[in-house]
Amino acid sequence: MDSPHGAAVKAEDFGLKGPRGWVFRGVGIDAAPGSLIAVEGPSGSGRTCLLLALTGRMKATQGHAEIDGHRLPKRMTAVRRIAALGHVPGVNDLDQALTVAEQLREGALLHRRYDGPVRALLRPRAERRARAAARIDEALAAAGLDLDTLPKGARTSVRDLERLEAVRLSVAIALLGSPRLLALDDLDLKLSDTERTEAWALLRSIAARGTTVLAVCSEAPADAVALRTSPKEEDVPEAPEAPYAPGAAPQAADRKITWGSAAKSAPDADADADAGPDTEAAAENDSDGDSDGDSDGDRDTATDTDTENDDTKGEDDALAEAGRA
Repeated sequence: MDSPHGAAVKAEDFGLKGPRGWVFRGVGIDAAPGSLIAVEGPSGSGRTCLLLALTGRMKATQGHAEIDGHRLPKRMTAVRRIAALGHVPGVNDLDQALTVAEQLREGALLHRRYDGPVRALLRPRAERRARAAARIDEALAAAGLDLDTLPKGARTSVRDLERLEAVRLSVAIALLGSPRLLALDDLDLKLSDTERTEAWALLRSIAARGTTVLAVCSEAPADAVALRTSPKEEDVPEAPEAPYAPGAAPQAADRKITWGSAAKSAPDADADADAGPDTEAAAENDSDGDSDGDSDGDRDTATDTDTENDDTKGEDDALAEAGRA
């Protein structure tokens, strides 16, 4: 299997705003090719949407990013050609009805059909099968998945795989296309401490081969380039809570934006500064018929009335849009 040079990942003031507010905002990063990048943050903080945006699967609405020199969001198609997704729940789940061998053959067929050169389809069938088998073996070796250790070998059902085995299988399928950037979601979900150590060791080995790796997790390892979707507690200065007034400059605690971090549901300071209270209220009343002047997406005053569902509305809408695409 080829070992392409990894993709450099850069972003400046990168953000995504959905119909109900900010999904992530103010992201900045500058990672060299072959880096191990960990997107760290709690569930619902926009981690998955940030991963999809950096791999060209979701269109950002603020700032820009560059993946291997391809500028986002303008060149999303070019980024998708060089970035492969491991397991991302709700986007490319493994088929639980297939065996491991069937899942691998399907992955190889799709890569040959859509990512490979057209002339590869003209080769004799025996040669195509031999090439696919060799590529699968190399991808399995790189992902550290030994089919002989599975309960029924290659005929083991995908639904019977342990969590770490499923991660290795999704990585192997992604590596079939020799990507420059490999991205995985929820890497450490439902893994023991030992399995988590093995999973990060796997990603380090892939990065050492030259492929840039981007992984969403709840806690980043010390040697990874950490990209946080929520600020650390010490990053947010303590200040008395006060309601946000339209037209006034937001406080630091309201914005919650630091370099290399993303903040959700922060008030749009630029829009509020340009529009006066009367103009803003009129525009919001026209858009959603809400007589109190608050829109569903930008209602972010420092009160205790927010719920967990309100915090994640923007991300849920963006994920639903990605699934339909």
